[in-house]
Amino acid sequence: MEKHIIFGIHLTDRFNNAVKMQEIFTEFGCNIKTRLGIHEVTRDACATNGIVLLEMCGDEAKINEAEGRFKAIAGVELQKMVFSH
Repeated sequence: MEKHIIFGIHLTDRFNNAVKMQEIFTEFGCNIKTRLGIHEVTRDACATNGIVLLEMCGDEAKINEAEGRFKAIAGVELQKMVFSH
């Protein structure tokens, strides 16, 4: 049975975690089918927190490894949705 895996990632310190997050995005780039970043932006300011949605694909062991790497970053909360087809 095929699984459709979505990560919802909440960052509470976007500026300090951006480099760590980008390293993981790059390392697991072949397992990330879709990436959407959401944060508040105004003319004068950019929010320090944000949400990233990732549609994952490929080897489930690699997806689980990526999940662990994201969760290891202080200030990051990850929730995983798994849909079976």
